[in-house]
Amino acid sequence: MLENKFKQLLAQASISLSEQQVQQLLAYVALLDKWNKAYNLTSVRDPKDMLVKHIMDSLVVAEHLKGKHYIDVGTGPGLPGMVLAIALPDTEFVLLDSLGKRVTFLKQVKHELGLKNVTPVQSRVEEYQPSVKLDGVLSRAFASIDDMLHWCAHLIDQDGRFVALKGQYPEQELANLPDGFSFEQNIELSVPELEGERHLIILKKD
Repeated sequence: MLENKFKQLLAQASISLSEQQVQQLLAYVALLDKWNKAYNLTSVRDPKDMLVKHIMDSLVVAEHLKGKHYIDVGTGPGLPGMVLAIALPDTEFVLLDSLGKRVTFLKQVKHELGLKNVTPVQSRVEEYQPSVKLDGVLSRAFASIDDMLHWCAHLIDQDGRFVALKGQYPEQELANLPDGFSFEQNIELSVPELEGERHLIILKKD
């Protein structure tokens, strides 16, 4: 059963969520599975795999986020932003994607799960202007670090951070950071039952 599997994964990762949050995340997986058949939102087809590769992979980031306003650029079906919004109900998340079908899905999830801290937006990232001061820009499998900094520089000021979810440590990308940006921190993430490395790269403006 999916719920038992999920609770087992949470225990392995020492992540504690309320029963409501657990049910919301399971409902999100069910919606993702249902919509995926028509909309092709993710290449991961099996809900059990979604728990590991999408939900847990996003949840392990939650404890490392500081501040109350984030934007998830190139969010796709809401990864990691929708998962983090459920895990961090006091933090606001803008979920940005340029594809209409993805944003339609995100609006449906927001509605069905009753989430108040999520704002789905259809826009190209370079054209989007935030209405509040953002604490951070999140990106998971969106682009290279160089592209992320180039396209998202206008979204935050010196106080904000760029937070990139990566697989292998992006040594080459970090060796060639564009002027005006600097590396701040690398956090190695551990995701139960996920093969391969996971790193959280945090960057800032100089």
